[in-house]
Amino acid sequence: MVTPHANPERPAPWRTIGEWLRDAVDDRVDVEAMLAAGRFVGSDGEPVDEQQRYRPQVFVWFHRELREEPVVPGELVVVHRDERIVVLDKPPFLSTVPRGNHVVQSLVVRAREELGLPDLTTMHRLDRVTSGLVLCTVGKGWRAEYQSMFAAGTVRKTYRALAPYLPGLEEPLTVRNHIAAIPRTGRAHVVPDAPVNAETLVELEERRGDLAVYRLSPRTGRTHQLRLHLRDLGAPIVDDPLYPVDLHVDIDDFSRPLQLLASELAFTDPVDGTARHLVSPRSLPLTSRAGEERGERG
Repeated sequence: MVTPHANPERPAPWRTIGEWLRDAVDDRVDVEAMLAAGRFVGSDGEPVDEQQRYRPQVFVWFHRELREEPVVPGELVVVHRDERIVVLDKPPFLSTVPRGNHVVQSLVVRAREELGLPDLTTMHRLDRVTSGLVLCTVGKGWRAEYQSMFAAGTVRKTYRALAPYLPGLEEPLTVRNHIAAIPRTGRAHVVPDAPVNAETLVELEERRGDLAVYRLSPRTGRTHQLRLHLRDLGAPIVDDPLYPVDLHVDIDDFSRPLQLLASELAFTDPVDGTARHLVSPRSLPLTSRAGEERGERG
């Protein structure tokens, strides 16, 4: 579904619905072919006439053809399961929720099938290339209680990253700045002199030659926050496909996992008051079966 939005401060740049669809729908959809086939429809179910005058706040519906997705290597590991929640440890390259080119190969779809939990829902998300812990509820009746923890910021998340060793980081350091997503790029950037909206505590945990393991405790959850904060310290995370430069890695290339692990979740259960501390069974460096098959990591 797509819907035109109007900006009251400037006139719409599109004369027709066809012009707007060509501009608004992402390039994974063949807009010309779908218009010709009448596959964009209005709320009445009738095909949209591309010469129809553009009007804001009018819903247009379509179904994108799903590609045949290659299986993402690695298994979903159940770290905790009870009658209300499941904590899963996901491998790299597995999308948390269905979106874009990753629908069947997503944590939600795979977990619902593998665990027989058709109403399983994630309470938060990890980037597709990030590995580690994701908290899910097993039924609709529990969502509000557990979502409230994340809204209130009472869930303590700990990540670990493998990155170049920084000699001057023997003491913990808090990085604060303003991060904003760059529309339609899949990337984010730091906005100089803008109000702080991103904060991470960075601690050196272990040196490994020219590399080190860093313990990262985010106090906010901005797009690619940890990756940008380490990059700006001069220690971009090993095998990051986007920072410091976009390597244009194919979405089906599973050979080099980002060395970032969501390693711990800690919270007080909002239903029964139990103190919970969950730990990922994975450790750095992370591997993927695809990478191992290519002999790129041992």
